[in-house]
Amino acid sequence: MASEVATLAGGCFWCTDAVFKDVIGVEKVESGYIGGAVPNPTYKQVCSGATGHAEAIRVTFDADQVSYGDILDMFFATHDPTQLNRQGNDVGTQYRSAIFPHDDAQAAEAVAAMARAADGWPAPIVTTIEPLSTWYPAEDYHQDYWDSEGQRNPYCIAVIPPKLAKLRKSFAARSKAVSA
Repeated sequence: MASEVATLAGGCFWCTDAVFKDVIGVEKVESGYIGGAVPNPTYKQVCSGATGHAEAIRVTFDADQVSYGDILDMFFATHDPTQLNRQGNDVGTQYRSAIFPHDDAQAAEAVAAMARAADGWPAPIVTTIEPLSTWYPAEDYHQDYWDSEGQRNPYCIAVIPPKLAKLRKSFAARSKAVSA
């Protein structure tokens, strides 16, 4: 088993977490904050937009089962990478679309994945490729949110099932739910 890590920001981390937990080969998904200037930020601070952090996920995956390129293809297919500093009604730099490569190979693959995804969107992709910086895990209640609280949260009920449906339709062979 060859574990690798992808760090991605695609809007609310509750929503991206739920998507990647459904992917075969994903071992762990952790919600957190990255790309800002304030050490040890809290959710409240990040939500203010004043810290510069993005709500993000850190995906640990078995590269023998799913490639980093596949992870990025799913990332681009399950959020709107053409919205600058927002996803739907979530507005602010904390909801930006960003990739934080862990090495030069991931950076090159991020550029290639954006090029692959570009034709599928009616507007230019605005996803940024940002330097990997200090990762701050989100507070415990944000971890595994869809499974613990999200299925009772109207916001999550409106946003997450369509993302999961998109994943399961476009990447059926990679979905734990479809393959089960």
